Amino acid sequence: MKRIHVLLVVALAFFFTMTGMCLGQDDIQSSPSCKYCGMDRQQYAHSRVFIEYTDGTSIGLCSVHCAAVELALQIDKTPKSIRVGDYGSKALIDADQAFWVLGGSKMGVMTRQAKWAFEKKEDAEKFVNENGGTIAGFDQAMKASYEDMYADTKMIRERREARRAKMMEGKK
Repeated sequence: MKRIHVLLVVALAFFFTMTGMCLGQDDIQSSPSCKYCGMDRQQYAHSRVFIEYTDGTSIGLCSVHCAAVELALQIDKTPKSIRVGDYGSKALIDADQAFWVLGGSKMGVMTRQAKWAFEKKEDAEKFVNENGGTIAGFDQAMKASYEDMYADTKMIRERREARRAKMMEGKK
């Protein structure tokens, strides 16, 4: 009888440990919205970014634009890993290993110049053939994010102001 109780306790402990580990690996559950803009990371799973730092902290963001904000503000923290949503599958992939498409006809997330990540080069090439843009690496995508920051931030402010004005107009 005691042996059964011990086995039951061990099995339950294993189950709760594994459940906790699986939940801990789900970046969207741990960071459901972007710290900087509030966007729903589930809705933007195709553009999301998850950064893990060497100090054990992590953060989930909606886009490479907000990741650029984060990395600029956390200058003294060293990223251990940066993963991004694959545009097609929405699975998290290593940002450095991804094939990035800059620009094209599809509007980006938080930016005029889109920056999409693809796990496979052929997927990036297909996207470029259908939508335009150029294939680049992660460093180029981040550099473009920083170069676009002023114009993108201005665009976001203007859109939000127009939305607030429209809401106020509707209340009259």
